[in-house]
Formats: sequence, structure tokens, C-alpha cells
Amino acid sequence: MAKCHRNDVGSIVLDRPSTTAHSRLWSSFSAASFRRLIFDAVSCGASSRYRHRHETDAAAPPAPAPASPPAGSTLKQSEEPEKAKPKPKSEKLSDLLNLAAEWSEAESDAVTKKKVESLEELKRVAGELQVENDAVEKRREAASHVRLLAKEDSEARATLAMLGVIPPLVGMLDDSDDVDDQIASLYALLNLGIGNDVNKAAILQAGAVHKMLKLIESPNSSVSEAIIANFLGLSALDSNKPIIGSSGAIPFLLKILKNLDNTISSQAKQDALRALYNLSIFPSNVSYILETDMIPFFFNALGDMEMSERILAILSNMVSTPEGRKAISSVRDAFPVLVDALNWNDSPGCQEKASYILMVMAHKAFGDRQAMIEAGVGSALLELTLLGSTLAQKRASRILECLRVDKGKQISQNFGGSGAVSAPICGSSSSSTNPNLGSKECLEEDEDMMSDERKAVKQLVQQSLQSNMRRIVKRANLPQDFVPSDHFKSLISSSTSKSLPF
Repeated sequence: MAKCHRNDVGSIVLDRPSTTAHSRLWSSFSAASFRRLIFDAVSCGASSRYRHRHETDAAAPPAPAPASPPAGSTLKQSEEPEKAKPKPKSEKLSDLLNLAAEWSEAESDAVTKKKVESLEELKRVAGELQVENDAVEKRREAASHVRLLAKEDSEARATLAMLGVIPPLVGMLDDSDDVDDQIASLYALLNLGIGNDVNKAAILQAGAVHKMLKLIESPNSSVSEAIIANFLGLSALDSNKPIIGSSGAIPFLLKILKNLDNTISSQAKQDALRALYNLSIFPSNVSYILETDMIPFFFNALGDMEMSERILAILSNMVSTPEGRKAISSVRDAFPVLVDALNWNDSPGCQEKASYILMVMAHKAFGDRQAMIEAGVGSALLELTLLGSTLAQKRASRILECLRVDKGKQISQNFGGSGAVSAPICGSSSSSTNPNLGSKECLEEDEDMMSDERKAVKQLVQQSLQSNMRRIVKRANLPQDFVPSDHFKSLISSSTSKSLPF
């Protein structure tokens, strides 16, 4: 019974006379402690009210001993006194509910107090940003404080914007020539726009982009990297894409990518590529991209695995417009570079994007299809249909279908172009005396023409199988001078095109 009294909920909280004391005491307990106390109270059958009465009775002076019964009484000396009846369970439950209500109220009060304190802090920071221009140091500290407050708190971003911190932060970009002030303002604006489209639009409307472009000639690379990060964040909003694209940001981002003195970090270059990808999604920005030498630069930069996939993603957006396709096809060695990207088995993303570019261009222009064939796209596509990802296989099959249709048209045109004169030739005077001989000659000519097609397909199959064999040998760590068996050679020589997408 002692354990029950020791773990009783009422023995801890409910016997305290003050509600304030309840809140202070309960705040030191965790939710797990609260559940344990409830379990102990219910399992022991204790009640705070019962325990309070028990303690009161214990503190009172002892009652006088009852007089001895008369001699003729029938009361037995050994009979025990009547036990006190326990309180009903409804009173225990009421005690627990009251305790829970007090705890919930205390927690709600603490949350409300915390929110009020946070709001007061945000108001103070917003007020410091709007002070007179002579308090430059105070504004810089306020901008740094905004950066920290808005970094991971979405509610703080919205509240700070409603308190009007965006215009003074944008104004700091050209009000001060101090690099620290500019960096503090740029990163504060960057954090305010994270995940908040309303703030992104407000930053652009405040004239931030044009003021940022005025700072691009800053010798400090930290300022340039902060501007790039802002362009990346702001360009994620569709309504901002045409404004940023027409502002002159695209040449600046390309200049960052071409940075030859390595003063820009690799992360900043990745951010610039991602910003260009966001801008290239909007069709009207394609013309601004084509005004630069970005397309030739991209094809020269393909091969750098840190940049290649994002470059191909931008080219995938460019190929959706006629101007973009024309610009890509006009680049020297564009198709050999794209065909080479199809063989990058360690980068499925590059294979998928390169196959998409080739698929769109093959579907739109006959001249591009011929350039692909000359670049040796056939064997690469056949290999991709066997070893590529599911998406790459589908795209490679579609390109092969386009090329097959062109080949069929070419063969039909060869037959159709000589159809008007082929009958007289087959039935000419030299063969008129023997019509069977004429028909035999025509069949031999047909077989000769069809054999060229079969030879081309057979050659592609052999090249693909040999390439696959070399890759298998390499993966199996076999000697480089490994010679396939005669059985494998017989498979190559006897292969047909029945299983191919043709």
C-alpha cells in the first residue's frame, strides 16, 4: 500500500493549493512521466481526495477509546471495526481529467507566450531595418538577423515580409558600397524567398534584379555567388522567368560558367547552370540565350561529368523551339558529341537526355536524320536498346523507327524512279525471245538491291555484339587480348535482324 501512496497522482500535484504551483511543477514532467503516473494511480486504486482525507484524519488527535461493552452484550471482542469504503472510480477519473486540463492550459499559455515574444522580436528587427541611413551598422546587424530568422522558419519569412523588410533590404544593395552590407542583404533576401512564391514576386517587384546586376562587376567573388544564388531562387517562379531573362542575367550567368581564373566555386557554377535551366524553360528566353555563344560553349563543355547532365537538360529545353533546333544543328560536330553521350553507360541521365534531343531532332528534320546516320548513331542506338534504361530504350527505339521509315522511303523511291523504264528493260529485244530469262534478271537485280540493306543491318548487329562482348570482357576482368570462341563467332555471323526494332 505504501507504493500506491508514493506513486499516486494526487500525492504529487492535486494536493497543491495553487494553480500556478501546479503549472510550475507539471512543467518538469514529461509526457511519459504523466502516462506512468496515470497508470500507477489507476492501478493502485488511489484518489487524491481520498488521500487528502486520509492525511487529515491521520493529523487529527486520536479519538477516545470506546467504553467496554456491558457484561450481557452480545458483541464479540474479536470483531474487527468496519473498513472505510474507497472512493468510486468516477472521482479518480475526474481528478485525472482536471490534471490533464491544467497541463494543457499551461502548455497553451507557454506556446502563446513564445509566439508573442517571437513576434516582438520580428517587429524589433523590422524597425531596425527602417531606421535612418546614418545607422548603417545597425541595419547590417538587422539584415544578418533577418537572414538567421528566415533560414529555417517559414512563418518568420511570411511575417517579416508583411512587416515590410523587403524594400529596405533591396535598398541596401545600392545605398552602401560596403561589401559586408551587400552580402548581408543578398543572403537575407535569398532566405526570405525560400519556399515562398509571394516573397519571390515581392523581391522582384522591389527592383532587386536590376540592382543585383549593377553589382556583378564587384571584385569580391562572394557578392557574385550571392547574386547567382538569388537568381536561382527567383527564377524558380514562372512569372519571374521572362523578367529575369530579359534583364541581362543570362550573359552574366554564362560568364560565370566561363570563369577561367577559377575564382568562382564549383557550387556557384552548379547554381548558375540550374538558374539557366529554369530560364530556358520559358520559350521567350530562348532568343536571349541564342544571342550569346552558349550553345557552342555547351557542346565544348560536354564531357565534364559535373556539368554534362545539366547542360543536356538545358539543350533539351532549347530543342523544343525551331530556333533552338536550328542553332544546335548548326554547331559543328554537334551530332557526334550527342552520339558519344549515348555511350555513357555510367550516366543514365545523360543517355536519356541525349536520346531525347536526338529523338526530337530526328522527328522534325530529314537533314538532321542524315547527319545522325553519318555520325554513326545506328550502332549506338542498337546498343542503347539493349543496355540502356527503360526511358532511354524507348527513345532509342523511336529514333530507329524514324531512320527505318527514311530507309524504306529511299528504297521505294529507287524502285519507283526506275519503274517507268524497268519493264521495257526487262523485256527488251535481248530478252524478248526468252521471257523467263528477263524475269530472272529482274529478280537478281531485286536481290542485289535488298542485299545492300541486309548487309548494312548485319554490319550494325555485328558491331553492337562485338561492343557488348568487349564490355562483358572488361567487367569480367578477363585479359584484354581475350579471343571469343568459334561458337560466339558463329552466332555473330548467323545473326539476323528479326529481333531488332527495325
